[in-house]
Amino acid sequence: MPPCPECSSEYTYEMGALLVCPECAHEWSASAETDSDAETPAEAVIKDAVGNVLADGDTVTVVKDLKIKGSSTVIKVGTKVRGIRLVNGVGDHDIDCKVDGVGPMQLKSSVVKKI
Repeated sequence: MPPCPECSSEYTYEMGALLVCPECAHEWSASAETDSDAETPAEAVIKDAVGNVLADGDTVTVVKDLKIKGSSTVIKVGTKVRGIRLVNGVGDHDIDCKVDGVGPMQLKSSVVKKI
């Protein structure tokens, strides 16, 4: 068995498809151990509605009216959203942000345009 990648303990054991360290309780995939060269997967490039590449901290504008589920509030076209954060959200929502007057929410990159 390979040593634990967190604490280097040699007492690891196999539990189903995972390897487990009894000392620090770290669990990892046995297949990830064989791919130690590629520990961090390549991040997907997230683009806005017109094809500009987005990054954390960018300021974007909304390109179409967005109805907020469970509310009668609407985010209007042209609303600026500052300081976005790119995430793997629910479904294809990949932007985590705070919209002024609405609060924290997730947006799709296809409904925003980078400023």
